[in-house]
Amino acid sequence: MELFENYHFAVGISVARIFLGFLFFFQGYDAVFKIGLKQVTDTYQEKFGPKGIPRFLTALTAWFTSFTALLCGFLLIFGMFEFFSLYLLGLNLIITGIGFGMNLPLWDTRHVFPRLALLLLLLLTPLEWHFFTLDHLFINH
Repeated sequence: MELFENYHFAVGISVARIFLGFLFFFQGYDAVFKIGLKQVTDTYQEKFGPKGIPRFLTALTAWFTSFTALLCGFLLIFGMFEFFSLYLLGLNLIITGIGFGMNLPLWDTRHVFPRLALLLLLLLTPLEWHFFTLDHLFINH
C-alpha cells in the first residue's frame, strides 16, 4: 500500500500530462497534416481580414499555434521539456483566446477551457509530482 501512497500524485499528474499532450498533438496534427496550414490560414483570414488584421499576422499565428500544439503535445506525451512545452502551450492558449474573443465576444470555451484547466494543474503542482517523465529520468538522475 505504501507504493501507491508514494506515487499516487505522480500517477495523477502523468495522466493529466499525457491526456493534455494528446489533445494538443492531435489538434496540431489535424491543422498541419489533415487540413493544411494554407487552409487554416485562409479560414482564419476570412474572419480576421475584415477586422483589419493583416494576412501575414494571421498566417504567423496559425503556424505558431499549429506547430506548438503538434510539437509540444508530442513532447508532453513523453514528458520531454515538459515545462518549456507548457509555457509555449500557455502562450498558444492566450493567442487562441484573443483570436476567438476578437471573432466572437461570447465564444464557446468548451474546446479551450479543458486544455487551460489541465495546463494550469500541471504548472501549479509541486515538481516532485512530475516524476514519470523522460525529463526526470535523464536530467535529475
